[in-house]
Amino acid sequence: MKYNMNQGSLAGQIKIGLISFIVYSLGFFPLVIFGSIVLIFISFNEMWHLLLLPFIIYIGIFLTIWYQLLISGLIIHVFKIRYEPGVYNYDFKNKTAFRWRVVHILYTPMRKMLEIFPMGRMKNRYYRLLGMKIGENTLVGGTIMDPCLTEIGDNCTIGLYAVIYAHIHVYEDNKLILKRIKIGNNCIIGAGAYIMPGAVLQDNVKLATGSVVLTDQVLKKDKIYGGIPAKEIIKK
Repeated sequence: MKYNMNQGSLAGQIKIGLISFIVYSLGFFPLVIFGSIVLIFISFNEMWHLLLLPFIIYIGIFLTIWYQLLISGLIIHVFKIRYEPGVYNYDFKNKTAFRWRVVHILYTPMRKMLEIFPMGRMKNRYYRLLGMKIGENTLVGGTIMDPCLTEIGDNCTIGLYAVIYAHIHVYEDNKLILKRIKIGNNCIIGAGAYIMPGAVLQDNVKLATGSVVLTDQVLKKDKIYGGIPAKEIIKK
């Protein structure tokens, strides 16, 4: 039994490694093409050519990030690599847990890039490719850990360093718990706030900086919340 488990784990790791290798390799093709075109027109044998190097590097970085986002997003969208709420065994034999691993191996580096390099509207489009529901005029400044289980309404603002989790990995039981998170319209989430799996923020909720919304907690509409855990703030 132990041998079969290790064999399945190794096979799963190889599959995920191959998927990430293929996807990321495809994302580097535009950079290779761009570099080849640059070398055709610029030989770098004169001093002034070196002055162009920082601009060329910047364009190369931008192209790489943009196409990595596009390719990884399209792969997840076209092949419908999604996962549903529930409690699953955290191993490679479980299909949902495997999909979760695939999404995160492709999404996590891109998420880190989006935290460093703001991509404007491309960010929301990328999240939508991953299955996230985002309303109009919504600014996502924080970190979305599970886009396909996250829903945000219209006219919302998520502050910098806010984190929205839709999963819990219970190491002791080797379980993966997935729950949807729903944020209504006209909500404001302060910088550094944490929203845990299953949380619901109804319309017009304001969440203070550094607050923590617990698992399955519901924040009522038109209210202001703050603290750890988040509690209603009464205006005097």
